[in-house]
Order: sequence, then C-alpha cells, then structure tokens
Amino acid sequence: MTDTSTTQEAGLAPAQQAALDALGELSAWATGLTWDAVPDAVRERLRLILVDTFGVTLIGARLPERGPLVEAWALSEGPVPVIGVGVSTTTEAAAWLNATALVSLEMDEGNKYAAGHPAAHGFPAVLALAAALDADGPTTATALLVAYEVAARYGRASRGNPGLHPHGNWGITGAAAGCAHLLGLGADGLAAAIDTASGMPIAGHFSAAIDGNPVRNEWIGAGNVAGLAAARLAKAGMANATGIAAHSLGGLLGSFEPAALVEDLGERWDILLGYFKRHASCAFTHPSADATLVLREQLAADGLSAADVTAARITTYTMAAALDRPHWNNRLAAMFSIPYVVTTALLHGRVAPDGYTASHEEAFRSLAERVTVCAGAEFDARLPDARGASVELTLTDGRVLRHEVANPIGDVATEPFDEERTKALLLDLLGDAEALDRVVAAADALPQAAGVRDVLRTLQS
Repeated sequence: MTDTSTTQEAGLAPAQQAALDALGELSAWATGLTWDAVPDAVRERLRLILVDTFGVTLIGARLPERGPLVEAWALSEGPVPVIGVGVSTTTEAAAWLNATALVSLEMDEGNKYAAGHPAAHGFPAVLALAAALDADGPTTATALLVAYEVAARYGRASRGNPGLHPHGNWGITGAAAGCAHLLGLGADGLAAAIDTASGMPIAGHFSAAIDGNPVRNEWIGAGNVAGLAAARLAKAGMANATGIAAHSLGGLLGSFEPAALVEDLGERWDILLGYFKRHASCAFTHPSADATLVLREQLAADGLSAADVTAARITTYTMAAALDRPHWNNRLAAMFSIPYVVTTALLHGRVAPDGYTASHEEAFRSLAERVTVCAGAEFDARLPDARGASVELTLTDGRVLRHEVANPIGDVATEPFDEERTKALLLDLLGDAEALDRVVAAADALPQAAGVRDVLRTLQS
C-alpha cells in the first residue's frame, strides 16, 4: 500500500495536499482512539444514539413495503442480522437493508453542523461488519465513534452545490473509517480507506426527496456498502490516499475545506452536538411543526380548532422554504412538504408515520393548499447554530396567531432528548413494549459484549 508520506512526493495540487495533510492528522487520531479513553458523556451519547438507531430501524423494517423488498433481494444466508426481518445474511446485504430501513421514515439522528446524518451513513456498515467478525463490544463501540466523528467532520468540511442531497457523499467516509478501524488497520490504512471513500460520492439531487423518489433512501444503503468496500480495499493494500476529496466533494460536488477535518480535534466531540427527531419528516420542517403545535394549543384554549384556520403562513430559512409543495404523491414526498407537516400538526397534534393516510382526505388537502411558505433573511443569518421558523395562522374571526421557534425540539440547543423522552417516542411509534425493551437492552449490552453478533440477533425480529 502506498502510504501518505510517499504520496505526498507525487506533486499533488495544493488543494489535494491540504486534504491529504488534514486526513493524515484525523486518521492518526482515529487510530489511537480506545474505548477506555472515551469520556463518559460521549459513551452515554453513543448508547442513546444506538437506542434511537435500533428503534428507528425496527420501525422502518416493519413498513409494509419492506417485505417485498427483502424478498426481491433473494438474500443468501450469512451471519449478519437484518433488523426486524427475521433473517441473517451477508455483511453487505445486511448493511444496505438496515441502512435504508433506518432512513425510510426521516426519524434517524442528525447533526446540524455536519448538515446531515453521520450515524446513518456509518453505523449500519460498522454493525454489519462487527456482526460478521463477531467483534467485541469495546472494539465495536470505538469503531462506531470513529465512524460518527469522521463523517461529521467531512460533513463540516463539505458544502454541496445547490440541489445536492447530502445522502451518500461525504458520509461514506464515516463508514470507511469505522470499518477500517474494525479491521485493525493502522493510520495509513485508515487514511487510505477514508480517502478512497471520499472518491466514491453519489451526486444525488434533492428533487428525489421532494418528488418522492425512493432512490433517496437507497443512497444511504449504497454509501454504507461503499464505505465497506473502501475499507476492504485498504485492508488488501490496494488503496492509495491522494487527497481526492478536494476534487470529488470539492470541485465536482461543491467546495471542501480541509481545515474543518482537524478543527478542535481531540477536544470537540461532534456526537455530542447531534439532534433527535420527534417528527416523521425532514429536519427542515421541524421548526415549522413545533411552532404549529404551540399554536394548536392556543386554538384549543380558545375553544377553536384547525377548522377555524383560513390560512397559514410559514417563514423559515431558505433551504427549508424550498419544501413548499402543497401536493405529494407518496409518504416520502409528504415528509419533505412543509404544507403537509403543518397540516398534520394542526389536525392531529403530531407528525407520525400513521398520519399519512389522512392526507388523502379532502379536508386535509384543502387546508394544506392554504399553507404558504417563504424564506426569511433573519433565519438564514442564524444558521447553522439556529434552525428556526415562524408560523402565522389567520382565523375566521380575522385574528392572526403567531409563534416563532429558534430551534426544533430535540436539537442540542432546545430540549435535547434524554433517555426517557427517546424511549417514550419509540414506544409511541413501535406500539410494542417488548420490542422497545429489546432495543434498549441491545444498546446497553453492545459496548461491553464479548461478541456483538448475539446482541444484534436480539433485534432480528
């Protein structure tokens, strides 16, 4: 394998060299990370994200369309559990299917500073490989942390061109890093795996989400499997680190700032800065949903309801304001529509997966068509620290009710979810206390397990 020091002599472009230098420092940190050196707060946050990840994957696996999908894969037997499906299969197949189930209801953990979902990009691949290897708990937990931190830092470093969806591009680096860590690669091997992954991005357009094209979920499956492939290539000694992120994540897909890879390295844990989601919808819609739910309570206090609303006006940051379609053709498209989310919140007091059925009713559609969405410069100016929105409801008596939120509930800055809130949300969505108990027990057991395969098998059905 060509190590980074040799590659540096190849006359690389300055942008590549900068990417390679930062990668070398990041890889050295990741290689040296051990579970016993991880702060207690970081350990606890990882455990809670595992509760969320396992639970949300199980919910996604139980969607009616998942059965035909699993059948279409014609799975071969293997050691890796497919969560919620009742079968075990090969590493790559399990990683792909678990990843797509995790993101299918827009409820997986995210990170506003990375502008996407570091856990979803790497955890399915790391867990699948760990199950195949029957790795021990501390090694697996450390690999999961490496996956999250590397992905989040590449997310911070990358700014996509307008229209680029963040699934399946910068996050592949996390899957590669975590899997390379599990495979016992040194700093050069880890760097080669990460660099290879950064050269395998998917140029997915955001229109897929808005239009309800399920390929948007598959980008996460492809990203996890690509990360696995990158780690295997490095394990075989066939990967060279050349700083290709400068031209792939930067250049072709947008811009790339290598300094973000090592900013506060060893001091800041990005896993502590993520958010959980209480609504089954795109994170961009959450501040609008939260503000609407506050106004719904005001309506109820006055003896009024959604029937007394003649119009709703939403003002939010520009990226969120693009989700303004009042019509949708499936659940995925609905989850990326602020009119859908606001209408659901007004009518049902929650934005849950089971709310989609009601969206076909005439009263629902009529109200959604009276929701308008616009961008506000004041909200753009507060990004990325604050992701806010204001909602104004015009009533039949002429009054206007208004409420503004600076951040959605579940954000690190606004009512971050604790253990009890996370479990209560999952129980509400699963409707299955026994399944929730298994989810929590698996998250508790994994970091100290002698082998993680049996732990993950408890989630197989």
